[in-house]
Amino acid sequence: MHTYENTPKEGKLKITIAKEEWEKAVEEAYQKTKGKYNVQGFRKGKAPRRVIEQTYGDTIFFDDAFEEVVSKEYSKFLSEHKEVKPAEAPHVEMNSFTADKGIVATLTFALMPEVKLGALSGLKTKMKETKVTAKQVEEAISNFANSHSRYEETDKPVENGDFATIDFSGSVDGVKFEGGTAENYRLEIGSHTFIEGFEEQIIGLKKGDKKDINVTFPAGYQAENLAGKPAVFAITVNKVEKKILPKIDDKFISDTTEFETLDEYKASVKDTLEKRAKQQAERDYEAALIDEIVDGCEVEIPHSMTHHEVHHIIHDFEHRLAHQGLDLKSYLSYLGKTEEEFEAERMPDAEKNVKTRLVLQKIIEENKLSVSQKDLDAEIANYANTYGVKVEDVKNGLSNDELAYFENQALMTKLIAFIKEKNA
Repeated sequence: MHTYENTPKEGKLKITIAKEEWEKAVEEAYQKTKGKYNVQGFRKGKAPRRVIEQTYGDTIFFDDAFEEVVSKEYSKFLSEHKEVKPAEAPHVEMNSFTADKGIVATLTFALMPEVKLGALSGLKTKMKETKVTAKQVEEAISNFANSHSRYEETDKPVENGDFATIDFSGSVDGVKFEGGTAENYRLEIGSHTFIEGFEEQIIGLKKGDKKDINVTFPAGYQAENLAGKPAVFAITVNKVEKKILPKIDDKFISDTTEFETLDEYKASVKDTLEKRAKQQAERDYEAALIDEIVDGCEVEIPHSMTHHEVHHIIHDFEHRLAHQGLDLKSYLSYLGKTEEEFEAERMPDAEKNVKTRLVLQKIIEENKLSVSQKDLDAEIANYANTYGVKVEDVKNGLSNDELAYFENQALMTKLIAFIKEKNA
């Protein structure tokens, strides 16, 4: 049994679980989890429920039973009341529990806010013209040639871009520290691999030169015993290698590409850059259209939705930091910021993300946009073409989550096409 009441922003569902229903839920929890418990004198999973309760406590199955029965009632309520649209998972509070009367619990949740759409057509946003310059083509060819450069040992002084093979030994206050010593370390000057200021002090040295390099570890350095401290690195230059760029001519192009001449390669590079520029302009146009539509809509976003989104943003940022060998605490220490300040800075992005999702969902609902099998097949085919795999291989290997991803992408493709058509 349940009763429901709501305000425009919040819903409250009071659930009553009768004694018989609660007892059934506890028994089901026992049957599902009994294999986890070790009870002397019984094989694992064979101990009677009462014995497990006497061993581990009368409430051992309470949490599992409570979660199951509340979840079941909540799902049943939502299926019977399609008009109720929670914006988040409910906060559950147990009001009372007695052996003879069962359980009374209250579920409180924010409701999806009302979205007032603005204009979808006649928008000011326009597609930007694209143009590829001769300089951009030359830069692309130069980068390609740079990727085919080689290095030759030299007796000349180190310059930016050279490789210097060095021995180094670092110390702080005259004491060597762990990880501060190496031999024959090949360092690209200008790569910013080492502490800021280290590589610049090698410039001008030659093979056989020795030098004490003075640097200061960043305040947020991951090794706390070194953070913010000045250090001295005694180095010896063992080898200097200079980058030798290839001559960009017909021979180089025919040796390294499918083209025979430099002119043919230039035409291909220009064509590729133009396609990329048009694709980027298209993406920018689509994003700008959505931004203009979202800015023209009215919606009062529940704090809980924004709070959840900002924590999602921070969690994603922490994951990216971890790939760089950093953690959020050290990163914030380096910036001189608190976690509260960092969260506040990302709140506008969180609010924009939530508002955008709500607005797009409203457009989809009002215009009854949906994904057909043809739409889904096209999305999968586009993915397969992009990554050079067979369409059937992609389809055959899809998990439920991956299928949901492609369905969502197909829906977004249809939504964007719908918006662009209204502003053609």
